[in-house]
Amino acid sequence: MFQQKPVAAAVSMALLSLAAMPALAQAQDTPQMQTVEVTGIRASLAKSLNVKKNSSANVEVITAEDVGKMPDKNLADSLQRLAGVAVRTDYDEAEKVSMRGTNPDMSLILFNGHTVSGGDWYVADQGSSSRSTSLSLMPSSVLNQAIVYKTSQANIADGGLAGTINVTTRKPLSQKEKFSGAISIGAAYAQLPDKITPDLNANATWQNDAGTMGIIVQGFKEKRYSRRDSTSRFAYGASSGWDVINTTTMKGITDESLAGTGLKAADLNGVRMPGSMSSEFVEGERARKGGMMSVQFKPNKDLDISATGFYSSMDANNHGRLTSGAMYSMLLGKNDPVGGVTAIAANTSATGLPGGQQVFAQIRNPVIVNETSIYGYPLKVLKSADIVYPAGTAPQYIGNSEGFYRDGANATSSFLDLDAKYRVNSELTVKGLASVTRGEGKTKLDQGMTFARYGTGIHYGLNGLDNPPDSQYFGAGSNTPGLNADGSGYRLVGLAASGIKTVDREASLQFDAEYKLDKGFLQSIESGVRYSDHKRKSGRYNPAQRGGLPPAPTSGIMPYPDNFGDGLGDGNWDNTGFTYAPETLKAYIAAITKTTTPEFERRVASEIDMRERQSAAYVMANLDADKWSGNVGLRFVRTQVDADISTPIPAGRCQRTEPGKPAVPCAAYPTAITTAGDGASYLDNVAFNPNGGVLYYKTPTSRSFTNVLPSLNLRYEMDKDMIVRFGASRTIGRQNYNVLGTGYGTPTCVANGCTVTGPNPNLRPLLSDNVDLAWAWYFKPRSLVSVNVFHSKIDGYVKTGTASQITVDLVDPRDQTVKPFFVNTSSQQGAKISGIELAFEQPVWGGFGVQTNVSKAKTKVDDGRPMVGASEWAANVGGYFENDNMSARLVYNYRGEYVNSSTAPAPTANSQGLSVINGVAMPTAPTIAAGVSTLAFSVNYNLSKNLVLALDATNLLNTRRAQYRYSEEEPQKLDVSGRQFYLNLKYKF
Repeated sequence: MFQQKPVAAAVSMALLSLAAMPALAQAQDTPQMQTVEVTGIRASLAKSLNVKKNSSANVEVITAEDVGKMPDKNLADSLQRLAGVAVRTDYDEAEKVSMRGTNPDMSLILFNGHTVSGGDWYVADQGSSSRSTSLSLMPSSVLNQAIVYKTSQANIADGGLAGTINVTTRKPLSQKEKFSGAISIGAAYAQLPDKITPDLNANATWQNDAGTMGIIVQGFKEKRYSRRDSTSRFAYGASSGWDVINTTTMKGITDESLAGTGLKAADLNGVRMPGSMSSEFVEGERARKGGMMSVQFKPNKDLDISATGFYSSMDANNHGRLTSGAMYSMLLGKNDPVGGVTAIAANTSATGLPGGQQVFAQIRNPVIVNETSIYGYPLKVLKSADIVYPAGTAPQYIGNSEGFYRDGANATSSFLDLDAKYRVNSELTVKGLASVTRGEGKTKLDQGMTFARYGTGIHYGLNGLDNPPDSQYFGAGSNTPGLNADGSGYRLVGLAASGIKTVDREASLQFDAEYKLDKGFLQSIESGVRYSDHKRKSGRYNPAQRGGLPPAPTSGIMPYPDNFGDGLGDGNWDNTGFTYAPETLKAYIAAITKTTTPEFERRVASEIDMRERQSAAYVMANLDADKWSGNVGLRFVRTQVDADISTPIPAGRCQRTEPGKPAVPCAAYPTAITTAGDGASYLDNVAFNPNGGVLYYKTPTSRSFTNVLPSLNLRYEMDKDMIVRFGASRTIGRQNYNVLGTGYGTPTCVANGCTVTGPNPNLRPLLSDNVDLAWAWYFKPRSLVSVNVFHSKIDGYVKTGTASQITVDLVDPRDQTVKPFFVNTSSQQGAKISGIELAFEQPVWGGFGVQTNVSKAKTKVDDGRPMVGASEWAANVGGYFENDNMSARLVYNYRGEYVNSSTAPAPTANSQGLSVINGVAMPTAPTIAAGVSTLAFSVNYNLSKNLVLALDATNLLNTRRAQYRYSEEEPQKLDVSGRQFYLNLKYKF
């Protein structure tokens, strides 16, 4: 689908390594496992390879040999070193993990065999209701091992459509010493914000003398600052993103205005152009703290009981600023201060006074280039131009500036599990696992101010995908708040304040048994049952405003830093801007808002209230015969989904309750939530209007789905060092919560019927039929070359924003009668993924070694659109060195381009939109994240037997992350987050 690009040095180095391998090979006994390890690199690699070699399924493994030390500062970073695994990076830290070219919500992450609820720290993700797990709350120091299942088997918890990752914590009785521990003290340096923060990790393990009981206690406290500098096309109203020129409505584009360019006005029709030259500046801090405790009791060789509790909390206040243009508004002759271009939006005035003649911006000095869209259509792009008003025009609306401070941004994750294993006799072993987990993501108040900017024109020039565009504002004055005498400058035009809270929790119970048979090739039978009860609640709230728009503060004004955008590359662009200090902004918002009641601050329209109960039972046979081994099984799954969906009530049918007063009942809708404000005004010195705004009630829905998931894994030893594996399975992935339970929008009725936007509770779980074939040769100790091909056929891939035959009974606002409304929502379709993975690792000489892999995954969706989140290419090239005194790693990672979106697109997001350009209808342009390369380095030096000095560095290339639309001729965004360095001194006892 996308234009193919080379995977830089990664692919060539991996292939060269494969080509050179036979000359280096020596047939020796060795274990297997493609893995990423840490302390004692060579020993840990050998152990990891052995774990994988003996596994029935096709797995990858990461293990921490040294207490509290994984290969990277973040588990997601470690996982992306493995073939077929990619990550989504926000700001300076990898957070979401995806497998084999899929979106993160198609992969399941387990901890100690059970799911873990976790909150998101960023406000946009908090409201997305994705199933993907953020690893930002999981410091790598608490983890022991991660096993990545690329092929499924019946005894693994279901839910991982593309694959499952099971992360385990340490067991107290697995430690060699009776009492041991480690203390790590250090500092993190973030280069772009230029700040140093402390890191502290400590753990201790105790066992009784008999070795029958042990305890692990671990705590961590870490803080870091982040900053992201960006240029983008994001703006207010119609000027956000890209669109086409239309000289019928953009009346300033005439043959006369283009005189001397060799172009006529008609030549510009259908030419794609950006709506804004914007800069975005985000700063934040992330303070993570928490701990883990595990107790293990093993009175004899038959009984093993352990309980593990984990809690992590991250405070993540962040401050975002935007300076944007409004070139579409200018060309359309509109003067609405927040970018409105509808017929009722304010028009421009040539004199700058009310009643003046409408004036339209012109395009001067245009440069047009050709492009071919990702769908193969030839298009034209306005690469550079001056968008200016005619000489003598008074300053008009040309853009905006905003600053929003997200106060009280926080994410938490916790779990408590009880795991027991009992060997009844030599043939029968039973296991039980009970767990509860809770995660929360919230932002107490997302608050900010919006200014409109006035001037006479904008110049821009695009400089390709990897450099910021040239930009310059004309007649707009300096980039500081306030209007100048001629009407240029900035005027405060709006403010906003709202919060959000999402709570995710689950309780689960499972029981497993294995009975050994040793009858020919049938070694044992495993069976088990599992039940989980999952609840998801999410909603926004906002304080009431007192009324009016007081003048903007005159103090606390902060300009953008002098080095803003230095890491973005060359370009003559306006990198100035302003914002207000957080305390100034908070004080201003506090003065114009007021406390009412928590109930009145509710925004019912935004709420998601869901319960999902999963029941499963399985049976699996473990096989072993001579050189053959494996397993075959069936898993039976039932999913019960209940949702209370916010549904609008027609105007005038119910009355809203004034804050602090008894609830007003509604006879027409007895379950109406009359106490919620939903943004209704409650101004000072103004009588409360009980009939203002929209009221809602909850419509309950309930659906159940039953699925059968077969699986087969076969392992064949061609000889003692060469293994072939085959896997076939059906896997299940459940839809994101918002497509099942988000609220209905505003009903609309026209002559041919009524429609409403909303969820689709009828969406079935996704099912994928998968086949996997792998060959691996362990040709030397700690050495591996492998080839893996796979194919998945997906049924139920979501198609958002489509008209459906689903109806909901609502009231027609025209005649107040109840009738069926067709829901504009999500539907389902098929998709396919096919790919290949190559891996190679080997010690080279004198403590040096290499690890490389490359993967390619081709995706195809029935509607012809690209699969969201799918990267065709991914690769890693790594080298390591180790001797008795030190160990070091250098790892390069590449992830290819992919369609970028929120982690859970809204069910009404128009993924099926069409753009008509010069009479040709084509799919609306997606936003594509360009391929990125990163480089990480770590070194550990043993100062003594018990004292280790460690240095880690990430994002050493200071990678610029770019996005584009139809092609690279349409850059959408470019950002940079800077390098990070970590220095730690670790004492082991």
